[in-house]
Amino acid sequence: MRDNNNKWLLLGSAAALALGTAAVASADTLDDTRERGTVQCGVSDGLPGFSAPDDEGEWQGLDVDVCRAVAAAVFGDSEAVRYISLNAVERFTALQSGEVDVLSRNTTWTATRDTTLGLNFTGVTFYDGQGFLVSKDLGISSAEELDGAAICTQSGTTTELNLADYFRANGMEFDPIVFDTSEQTVGGFEAGRCDVLTSDTSQLAALRIQLSDPNNAVILPEVISKEPLGPVVRQGDDKWFNIVKWALFAMFNAEEYGITSDNVDEMRGSEDPNIARLLGEDGNYGEAMGLDADWAYNIIKQVGNYGEAYDRNVGMDSPLEIERGLNRLWTDGGIQYAPPIR
Repeated sequence: MRDNNNKWLLLGSAAALALGTAAVASADTLDDTRERGTVQCGVSDGLPGFSAPDDEGEWQGLDVDVCRAVAAAVFGDSEAVRYISLNAVERFTALQSGEVDVLSRNTTWTATRDTTLGLNFTGVTFYDGQGFLVSKDLGISSAEELDGAAICTQSGTTTELNLADYFRANGMEFDPIVFDTSEQTVGGFEAGRCDVLTSDTSQLAALRIQLSDPNNAVILPEVISKEPLGPVVRQGDDKWFNIVKWALFAMFNAEEYGITSDNVDEMRGSEDPNIARLLGEDGNYGEAMGLDADWAYNIIKQVGNYGEAYDRNVGMDSPLEIERGLNRLWTDGGIQYAPPIR
């Protein structure tokens, strides 16, 4: 009898949690955001190139620019953002509870996260894959040589699962050394607590430049997973879902049409109907989302197109110098692609 009672108590608790999550999700996020005056954006606990404060304490990065794009669309002001630093373990709870309006924090889109957490991914800002960072002193040139290695990784990430899959599939053993934050992970690697650091290759590039001697570390050539990274919102609020999704799509389309933060004012006079629709000169494609007609113009003017954001944060104009690769537009041999504004 006690087991049955416990079962019903557990079911009741689960139901209450589900109802609570549904209540948060059914709220009008756009209205709440406007009443507050800022977009509450969940970012990482400090990952250069994606979301990290600069020397003056201002948040910078590719994920940060997504937050800025949403604020530009909603308020006409890309600076109307409050950044909330979240580690990998607490990020989803913060979004589910309503602590943040959008999570833009190097987060991998997976089936479990998309279907069981009450969340929606709004697109892919960076196509990535998991790799390995090792000291050059080890003389290792391939992940196939890592049998028996001690490997530093971060808890609450897909990295842990991919690591176990890879070593099991290749008949190798490893000793996991798990940390809560990326800062602790790279610290453990530099202190010699592990032989190898594993994460998404973009994150490895960001962590590598934090080492005292970045030139003594190398990323191995193997990529062992698919890691599509992108912004996340709560399920149950389609208007807000559309705003975050199309803020990102506007940046892709702007790059495709050759619209930049420098020439966007000139482009408002373009006779190309695709450009006219995007910039609000032909119809109001923001109205259905509760936005002004110039929502995309504000994004491009204040944040730039996707290529501008990529280059300055993680590309060749940044310390990370990550090649565009798959993140090139479809017109340039990559797979980044946005639906049209029409």
